[in-house]
Amino acid sequence: MKRALDRLLKFRHLRMVEALVRFQSLTRAASHLGLTQPALTKAIRELEELIGEPLFDRHARGVRPTEAGLRLEAFARRSLVELSRLEASLDQVDADAVTPVTIGALPVAAVGLLPAVLQRVRTDQPHLRLRVVEGRTEDLLSKLDAGEVDLVVGRLYGPDAPDGLKRETLYAEPISIIARVGHPLHRIRRPTVRDLAEQDLVLPEFSQRIAHDIARYMENIGLSATPNSIRSTSRGFIREMVLGTDMITVMPRMVMGGDLLRGQVRVVPVAAPAMPRPAGVITNPRLGESPAARALVGVIRATIAELAASGDVDITR
Repeated sequence: MKRALDRLLKFRHLRMVEALVRFQSLTRAASHLGLTQPALTKAIRELEELIGEPLFDRHARGVRPTEAGLRLEAFARRSLVELSRLEASLDQVDADAVTPVTIGALPVAAVGLLPAVLQRVRTDQPHLRLRVVEGRTEDLLSKLDAGEVDLVVGRLYGPDAPDGLKRETLYAEPISIIARVGHPLHRIRRPTVRDLAEQDLVLPEFSQRIAHDIARYMENIGLSATPNSIRSTSRGFIREMVLGTDMITVMPRMVMGGDLLRGQVRVVPVAAPAMPRPAGVITNPRLGESPAARALVGVIRATIAELAASGDVDITR
């Protein structure tokens, strides 16, 4: 069946499909697009006639994309991102113009590595304008596949199936036990798990995967949480409890990388089985890597080398 999409499919169609898949509501999508609901409904019906099959199933609470709708929405997202990049490139008047780069940041990298990276960008690559999008692995890889982010930084979990993305290991995010400077544990030359068992813990639950890795680490060393221990999704809350009380935490040490560098907390040296947690950069070879993204990766490498040389933050692989 010949559809003549090359002549009849327009960017307004792509924007409508992308909005409907995102909101799965005719009312919300119409409001986002600045259309009335009847106008959007009519336009989608015309598009379905052009495509030759239904793009959305209607139900009481909104709409649900069909397989054809999902395929068209994936194409729409890629096309709209490329259009945005074209507009940005046309706006550049010379080589010194501001260049935008969007970083997808996993939770640990967002607080442990990127602040130092962004500080270095100001001096090494001042023409880069950075936008940071924090999220879960699945969400960020979807955005990377669609070209909505230029690269993803953080823990390198293996894909469930081949996805065509490039993963480059640059550092590690080891899990450690951390306590404030001056904590009684630091006066013990070789702390044991028995010493730790007397301490109340404040444990992060930033993501299911991090929580799972922390639970596995604690199981490996034989450490259990006390009845007064706390779990939290807030890094700020955990940091305040560690700095202001005698509670200790178990987490990827990069989360408190800034506090380690400033000498406000220290790692409690407890012998534990090795738990490889490689981290680095994920890019999308299919969409290519812009010069700005390559420049940013260079800054990330330099920042990691600086942190490693300091000796205060262990980021060995």
